[in-house]
Amino acid sequence: MIEKITWLGHASFKIEGAKRIYLDPWKLDDGDPADLILITHAHYDHLESQDVAKIQGPKTVIVTTKDCAAKLKGDLRVVKPGDRLVVEGVPIEVVPAYNIGKDFHPKAKGWVGYILTIDGSRIYHAGDTDIIPEMDNIECDIALLPVGGTYTMTSTEAAEAAKKVKAKISVPMHWGDIVGSRADAETFQKRAPPEVKILTSTRY
Repeated sequence: MIEKITWLGHASFKIEGAKRIYLDPWKLDDGDPADLILITHAHYDHLESQDVAKIQGPKTVIVTTKDCAAKLKGDLRVVKPGDRLVVEGVPIEVVPAYNIGKDFHPKAKGWVGYILTIDGSRIYHAGDTDIIPEMDNIECDIALLPVGGTYTMTSTEAAEAAKKVKAKISVPMHWGDIVGSRADAETFQKRAPPEVKILTSTRY
């Protein structure tokens, strides 16, 4: 399944399974039309309406939080932590994403991460988050985890998160732009079990 995941830079991914799915599209040069777009929260580097428009077709479904939905148009599914839904045949679990001890992503905002089940694999996009207690109840095959620090987990903390969610494969994100460097991704690779894939992006 990992070979069907393309890192588009920062926290943005494209997944090509039975459906074409984008998560947090940002700074896209262009893109293939999406069946499904998932947006974790309202910060500009995760929600950019111009980037959404590049991949949004007449049948595209967008799954996102209430505050993000207010900035978008089309077929919108508004979600909150704890929700479960099936969109375009894709099971989606909506999980919390928030900071502990810093104010960039307050729990009260109701911002999210997602667990998608695609071709039998559970893929967890953590959103912008620290290690949180709710991760004890998450299990996944592939974890997409922020490692850049400042606004999210550090690479060392993300390695602990990979253990919590029992990821078979982990992919570092939220590095190479704004905060975080390849060195953070490599530190994560050294410390996270059991397998880490540092994906490459045309952006860096």
